[in-house]
Amino acid sequence: MSPSRGGPRSDRPKRRTFTAAYKKRILNEYDGLTGAGERGALLRREGLYHSHIQKWREAQEQGAHDGLAGKPAGRPAATETDTDNERLRRENERLAAELARTKAALEVMGKAHVLCVPRTSSGIAA
Repeated sequence: MSPSRGGPRSDRPKRRTFTAAYKKRILNEYDGLTGAGERGALLRREGLYHSHIQKWREAQEQGAHDGLAGKPAGRPAATETDTDNERLRRENERLAAELARTKAALEVMGKAHVLCVPRTSSGIAA
């Protein structure tokens, strides 16, 4: 695993995605084959499994061409509220860290002051 490229799972294979046009073409070609072993040869040539064909056919029956399109990949776009919340969260973290540093510095200065002030038995500096 190379930390400079991607995240901790960058070495894993990527999930393949298929366009609606590709799915439709493969289904049509698959349905047109009748000879012994022709369908298996198509699946091997395209690197597909029979389960792909089954799922694509179900999707096609449910919603014709739209059923093959599937859902868009990835996370939905962030709303303005989400963006503001993220910005405020980061600002809060930055300010909390700054406050912790300031408190630590004041504590050190207080201890240094106690060490530097000369003490006498009467409480008055000579």
